[in-house]
This record gives sequence, structure tokens and C-alpha cells, in this order.
Amino acid sequence: MMMMVDLTTMGQKAKQAAAQVAQLSTGDKNQALIAMAKLLRNRQDEILKANAVDLENAKAMPAKFVDRLKLTDQRVEDMAQGLEHVAQLNDPTAQYDRGWVTLDGLQIMQRRVPLGVIGIIFEARPNVSVDATALTFKSGNAVILRGGKEAIQTNECLVNLLRKALANQQLPMDAVQLITDTSHDSANALMQLNDYLDVLIPRGGQGLIQRVVKTASVPVIETGAGNCHIYLDRHADFEMAKAIVVNAKVQRPSVCNAAEKLLIHQEVAAKILPEIAQALVDHGVELRGDERARQIVPLMKPATVEDWDTEYNDLIMAVKVVDSLDEAITHINRHSTHHSEAIITPELGRGQVFQRRVDSACVYVNASTRFTDGGQFGFGAEIGISTQKLHARGPMGLGQLTTIKYEITGNGQIRK
Repeated sequence: MMMMVDLTTMGQKAKQAAAQVAQLSTGDKNQALIAMAKLLRNRQDEILKANAVDLENAKAMPAKFVDRLKLTDQRVEDMAQGLEHVAQLNDPTAQYDRGWVTLDGLQIMQRRVPLGVIGIIFEARPNVSVDATALTFKSGNAVILRGGKEAIQTNECLVNLLRKALANQQLPMDAVQLITDTSHDSANALMQLNDYLDVLIPRGGQGLIQRVVKTASVPVIETGAGNCHIYLDRHADFEMAKAIVVNAKVQRPSVCNAAEKLLIHQEVAAKILPEIAQALVDHGVELRGDERARQIVPLMKPATVEDWDTEYNDLIMAVKVVDSLDEAITHINRHSTHHSEAIITPELGRGQVFQRRVDSACVYVNASTRFTDGGQFGFGAEIGISTQKLHARGPMGLGQLTTIKYEITGNGQIRK
């Protein structure tokens, strides 16, 4: 009961702050973001000290979680630069989408407006606290953050600094709030905060996302889970294929846009799979293959039925040999999380078929899935990558944190 009372108070404060932030000028919002960035840089030692406590408590966690949790001088600088970059982006709420006059002489203007109060539930990624604040504030919203227990010290430090920067600018610091209770009860209570929360965005593994989708009574934007595929088509350029596969799997295997599955056309499998497999193994990747892939590269472990639906977030990749482009597309649509998929082919017509028929948010021809990112797309820091189809899909930047309002002006019209 106490948790619900506390969240109700937070919700009330967030609602009041959202109403104030929605009326701020673009200049005021940009100045606040720049002040946040400056304070993060000035208090970097404090941030890293708090993060060191979280890292010490996380010694028993898998390496992939520790990588997400760990902050360095450069990662703090990246967060500060992210705030400054968002300050440079166009303000979606400072524009009208379109306008027209009806047959009755009514002037209708469609404009962008903030969603209101946004809840974010996330796991061991403290940078989410800063990215989410930057994007929600610039788009005129308030945010309530609920991070995992693994990053609680870092999140508290970061959010306190962000709130301090707002207070220093005489702006509503309750535009960003952190739930410090990291129990399941607090998460469940946030999912039911219908009177104050306009939308809830989960960021984390598939388990967290599905729990939020199934439990929440507030609207949810489903994000993040990335069982991503790369398909090497017939005649795929070998050097390009090897470079893209290694990059997509190895560069940062713990993130949602890392490739988890490799499909390869049977016409080129025997020729190029052995060297690609060796390049992956040289980078520490454990390979799991279907029967035909293991005939070509016997060092692979047998892939199970579960492997095809698993997001590893680790140096593991499952490999399947397919007979055709159609088989590759069918397999991807059946097993993917509809995040990011890629085809490597010199035949752009086949690449376009792949792009049209694969049912995922981002579909690449001859490029790594690692580019699915708000910053790489030019959106600035992202709030997440939506894998659903309603309202927002793919990397979510400022525009996806707004909705529309119709402003209608007449001169005495009545409907007959």
C-alpha cells in the first residue's frame, strides 16, 4: 500500500511537471539539456564512484550484463554528448504537421503535442536514465524511471544530477523522477498507474518486455528483444559477407541489434561458410548449427529447436543452411522478434524482395544490423527500438514521443 501511495505522489508530480514542460520554449528546453550535460561532466568522478559500487555488487553477474552496467570516462562523455546532440535536434512540438479548410469554412490545424507522462522500466543500462530524460524532456514530456537493482546506485546519482540541473534552471525537476524501490512490487505498481501514466516503455531482455506487455494496464510500446538474422544469399560477396557477419555478431554482442542467427544459401555454403565460421570462432563465438551446417563445419555444436527462437546477447550464433530465398524469409518471419534482419547479395532485386517480405522493423541489404540505432539513424539518443506496429516502429526518437492534436478555428459555424 505504501508503494502505491508513493507512486501516486510521483504520478501527481509528474503530471504537474508535464503540463509545465509542455509549455516551455524550445530554447528553454535546449538550455536545460546543455546544463545537464555540463553537470554530468563536472560530476563525473561522483558518477563513476557510484557505478563502482554497482559493479562490485554485480561480480557474480554474467559478463554481458556487466558490460551494459559499466560506465567509463568515455561512456559518461557519450551521455553528455547525447544530451547536447538532442538539444541540437528539431523540436517536434514546435511545428504543425498540416492544415486545411473544410467545406464549412473551419480551419483545421494538426500539430505535434507531447504524450504526457512516460514510464520507462529498464534493466542494467544506466545510460537509459540520461537518454530517456533527454528525449522525453525535449519532446515536452515528463518521465518516471524504474531501473533494475543492479544499477540503482548509478541511476540515483545520475537522476539526482539531472534534477539538480533542472532546478538550477528554475525548471520543474519532477519532469524526471526515479523509483528507488527495485522490487517486483514497484514495477507491477507502475504498470497499473493508469491515472497518471500515459504510456509505458520497457527496455531490457525478452522476459522483462513480455512481463510488462502481459501485466500492464497502461498502454505499452513493446521494444528491444532482438533475435536478429543475417542471410547470405546465392552469389553473396565473400569478403563483404565475412566483414558484416563478424561485425554484427562480435562488435557488441550484448545489445539487441547484434546478429544472433546466420542463414546461408546452399549454393554458397560449402564455399564460404568454413572461413566465416573460423573468423567467428577466432573472435570467441560459439557456433551451433543445423545438420547441413555441421556437415560443412563439424566443430559446431548441434542447434536445438529452442536455439532458433533464442536471443543470446552473448558470443553465440546459430547457423542454418537453406535452399532458397523463400525458405530464408519464411524462417526469419517465423522465428525473429521483428527487430532487424539483413541480406547479403549482389542482386539488388532479390534484396528488394527480402526487404518487402521480411516482417521486421529494420531490413537491410548489404549492411550490418548494428546500425539499428537512433543515433545512427540521425534521431539523436533513442528511447528504445520498437518491435510492434502501432504508433511507433524501429528506433524511437523525439517524434515518436509525441502525438497529434487538432486545433479547429471557426467564425460561428454550427452543424446542420
